[in-house]
Amino acid sequence: MRVPVVSKDGLPLMPTTPSRARRWLKDGKAIKRWSKLGVFYVQLTVEPSDTKTQPIVIGLDPGKLYSGVGVQSSKFTLLMLHLVLPFKTVKDRMEQRAMMRRGRRGRRINRKLPYIQRAHRQARFDNRKQKKVPPSIGANKTLELRIVSEIVKIYPVESIIVERVMARGDKRFSPVMVGQLWLLKQLETRFGIKPSTIQGWETSSLRKELGLPKDKQDKSRQTPETHAVDGVTIAASRWIKYGITSINSMGWKGQVNITPSQFVVVKRPPVSRRQLHLMVPSIGGVRRKYGGTITRHGFRKGDYVEATQGTKTCRGWVSGDTEKQVSVSDASWKRLGQFTAKKVRLIQRSTGLIVLSTRRLSNLMVSSHQI
Repeated sequence: MRVPVVSKDGLPLMPTTPSRARRWLKDGKAIKRWSKLGVFYVQLTVEPSDTKTQPIVIGLDPGKLYSGVGVQSSKFTLLMLHLVLPFKTVKDRMEQRAMMRRGRRGRRINRKLPYIQRAHRQARFDNRKQKKVPPSIGANKTLELRIVSEIVKIYPVESIIVERVMARGDKRFSPVMVGQLWLLKQLETRFGIKPSTIQGWETSSLRKELGLPKDKQDKSRQTPETHAVDGVTIAASRWIKYGITSINSMGWKGQVNITPSQFVVVKRPPVSRRQLHLMVPSIGGVRRKYGGTITRHGFRKGDYVEATQGTKTCRGWVSGDTEKQVSVSDASWKRLGQFTAKKVRLIQRSTGLIVLSTRRLSNLMVSSHQI
């Protein structure tokens, strides 16, 4: 295990051992910090003895509902992440928005008039020729981009490797490919690192060569063996290549160490955007306002809080409010209860992410020997 280190100016340095980090904290040479991904790191209060860094690589295995991310050096696995993507939520909300828009347009038109006199709005542009990134795929890529931006703040990342998806659409282009090309361009523009790509079959072959497990039974399981293992494998391809090993044979050559590391599950809080009113009228035809992130008690939806009710104390995320109470939910956005606002204590302001970090280190190599 290695602890990330950042200089007093915010420059990421090479990770250090936990014992050295504890010694720095005891001597006052560093202070404790936590990233928005729930990763503990230390920030130096003195000038570092050396700013030289070794190659650290981010491996990204993008998917439709889940993505895997691995941070790897030649000697250590530094971090593994499992991303729960908002694809289905965004898609459902876009369909609902389209249905509401059609309803409004239908109610606006006076059908008693002749067709030529009706208030039909003419099309302003042909939105089928712009080849934009669809909202559902754009939300996925934005979350992946956000995760990479948080990683490069605490690790001196040398390169980013992305598994490339080869998909074909039935309308001369694939939305998946459009989103993928957009992500690659954004990675290069924002971080100044030109990402490289790897094919899916290469990831599969290298994972088998490394002896890492792969859970293909249920991809929704929040374990390192579902998607994070592919992120680690993709990052490891920086040091292991397939080529000529002798005069008469081909094989994998190179060396990399897969070690225990922290495993983190990340998702977006399913907070509804602010709307003027509910979709369905209430009794009497009056509709109340709906959505938004602000509550009446000074909290924001997505804030991490500690709530007390009698002898019961729990921690979770703010998901709603009433006139006198605050709703607190768990990571699956299931309500833990409604608590009096005065008995809710803020721990961390909303970062737009729900992060579940394991306390114990996850070891892929141990799991592979058990299979």
